[in-house]
Amino acid sequence: MTLSRREFMAVSAGVATFVSVGSITSPAMAANDTDALISAFTGGKEPTMGRVDLTAPEIAENGNTVPIEVSVDCTMTGDDVCESVMIVADGNPNGAVATFHFSEMSGEAAATTRIRLAKSQNVIAVAKMKDGSFLMDKKAVKVTIGGCGG
Repeated sequence: MTLSRREFMAVSAGVATFVSVGSITSPAMAANDTDALISAFTGGKEPTMGRVDLTAPEIAENGNTVPIEVSVDCTMTGDDVCESVMIVADGNPNGAVATFHFSEMSGEAAATTRIRLAKSQNVIAVAKMKDGSFLMDKKAVKVTIGGCGG
């Protein structure tokens, strides 16, 4: 089967339109599954509240750069060692924001960073302890645009 130049151009335009429209995701398609992310990190175990201190602003004027701090109250010796902390934002298209890894040589399980939030949402920190337990903390962050409520 041979295509004329005109037929080839028509097929190419159709394919290009399909690809460009098909790659656009709606907000419903972009929503993440926070519970699945946390479950994958914990291996299905339910994390308990406590010993994790997540610090985030209640109101962030600029969602592009939201400062957060996370620390875990542990001695970092023996079985009281925090191996890693995962940060999840439940309203972002990709909920997994960051994962920090620690060892006994870290001295303390603490990290500071800036994250990007798409809208007002919960930020969740889940800590994996050496003894196999999981701890968490959650903060609600309201993202405003130019200082106006949003």
